Amino acid sequence: MEHLLEVDMTSLDVQIRTVPKNWETLGGRLLIGRLMNEQVPPRCYPLGEENAFIVAAGLLAGTNVSSCGRLSVGGKSPMNGTIKESNAGGIVARTLARLGYRAIVVHGQARSGGPYLLVISRDGAKLEAAPDLSGLRIFETNELLKQRYGGKIAVSIVGPVGEMGLPNSLVAHSDGDGRSSRMSGRGGLGAVMAAKGLKAIVYLAEEGQPVPLTDNALFKTTVKRVVEKIQTTPQTSEVWPQYGTSLMIETCNGLGALPTRNFSAGQFEGADNIGGEHLYATITGRGGAGQVGHPCMPGCMIRCSNVYPHPDGSEWVSPLEYETLGLLGPNLCIDDMDFVAEVNYLCNDFGADTMELGSTLGVMMEGGLLAFGDAEAALELVREVGQDTLMGRLLCSGAEVAGKALGVYRVPTVKGQTMAAYDPRGIKGLGVTYATSPQGADHTAGHTVRASIDKRQAEGQWEVSLNAQITMGMYDSIGGCMFFGTAIGPDWELLCDLLNARYGWQLAPDDLSEMGKEVLRVERAFNREAGFGPAHDRLPQFMETEPLPPYNEVFDVSETDLDKLAEI
Repeated sequence: MEHLLEVDMTSLDVQIRTVPKNWETLGGRLLIGRLMNEQVPPRCYPLGEENAFIVAAGLLAGTNVSSCGRLSVGGKSPMNGTIKESNAGGIVARTLARLGYRAIVVHGQARSGGPYLLVISRDGAKLEAAPDLSGLRIFETNELLKQRYGGKIAVSIVGPVGEMGLPNSLVAHSDGDGRSSRMSGRGGLGAVMAAKGLKAIVYLAEEGQPVPLTDNALFKTTVKRVVEKIQTTPQTSEVWPQYGTSLMIETCNGLGALPTRNFSAGQFEGADNIGGEHLYATITGRGGAGQVGHPCMPGCMIRCSNVYPHPDGSEWVSPLEYETLGLLGPNLCIDDMDFVAEVNYLCNDFGADTMELGSTLGVMMEGGLLAFGDAEAALELVREVGQDTLMGRLLCSGAEVAGKALGVYRVPTVKGQTMAAYDPRGIKGLGVTYATSPQGADHTAGHTVRASIDKRQAEGQWEVSLNAQITMGMYDSIGGCMFFGTAIGPDWELLCDLLNARYGWQLAPDDLSEMGKEVLRVERAFNREAGFGPAHDRLPQFMETEPLPPYNEVFDVSETDLDKLAEI
């Protein structure tokens, strides 16, 4: 039997409740959406006591299915003002499920004595005051928690950026090697967690037990089918284990969709110095702690992560991924991979999302605060975050705030959140996702780069995006990685077999499609009550009027097509 852990930070009360019967089929992102609609006033102040901070495991969490242990963190976003779910890998979802919990729901705000730790075991949970951890960076906090509770723990930690209440704040989760390196990065949920009075959640992993299966035989044979699909799909068996996501630099540069010079061009002349081939050569050439094909969670066969080393072979940062490379590299006209690694490390330690920070630096460069290509000045500005200066706070307030402060017109945001490292004039289906996702400009909400369609034509892109958004809503609810979906493809019968064998249900593929649609419905319902409508489902005007070199495309998907996504 699975439970919900309900925490009232105002009264410092912790209650364990059985998952209600009508919620038994809800996990991850869909569970967050339902909880938000039922328990949170949509017009609430995101950092106030009425908002909720939610940690939810997907429906397949705690099993041994490859790549199906992703975690959802949610609340009302201080960056967007919308409902928000931020997804992460690592071991927290697996541990949470094995301790017997589907989700943690935190309400209220601690009045004094904080910050607090929420310590969860199989027998219950308790709040412990931890004023000694106030203001500490993430990596130091992680080490102190391991000393305090033993090595076999998983943690979710907020850093100083979240404690400052800044919109570009994340929640860091444990990977399989004990690092706090798997990030719920988008939307500022670290500030929501910190506003509750929580510094960290500690999951006593050694107390966990494998989740029960209703049909062991069916589950075992279905897992074998999963393994075969991953092993026979070149992308999941060869490309991602070797290069991870970094080869997308080469892909997007070829498509003319690699954000360059604050989204003013789609190709970067220094792309080879920051792309997948160079990353692989650097990691393997330096040796030592460097590693390609690193799994972010136990049992993952795709292994798209990495450990990036210093020149002497010692560990620098894990992981170094495409979005970070794209927005801290070409977007700033910088082709120095070590620069990107250092900024990535600092962001992970301070608790800031690298995508939003890279975009914000681009806007600051556009505004003349520093020059494009000036890596030294950019690094010094990032270091100000840890010194809690006014400029450091501006940097972690997001690209939209920086654009307003500096009078910049070219600001690549939707609903307050920056775009990922794909220019939507070169990949128009992803532009539809940016515009219409309830989450703001989020590529993971409906990734279309691999879709079989001319990326630069306007017609049909709304359908491609809608199908991708439905699919990802479902995967985010069962805890599945989007790369796992590449191997599974349209074989949703396999997913049904996994869920049915786990729970004893009778799901069919149409039920999974309905799950994905329901995610979008509940998120849109929350946003409507929060004040968002069709006028917010638009890209910034400059992308409709400024042709993007080298193919000189503008984003020309019609408003009529964009509005169709609100009709599901």
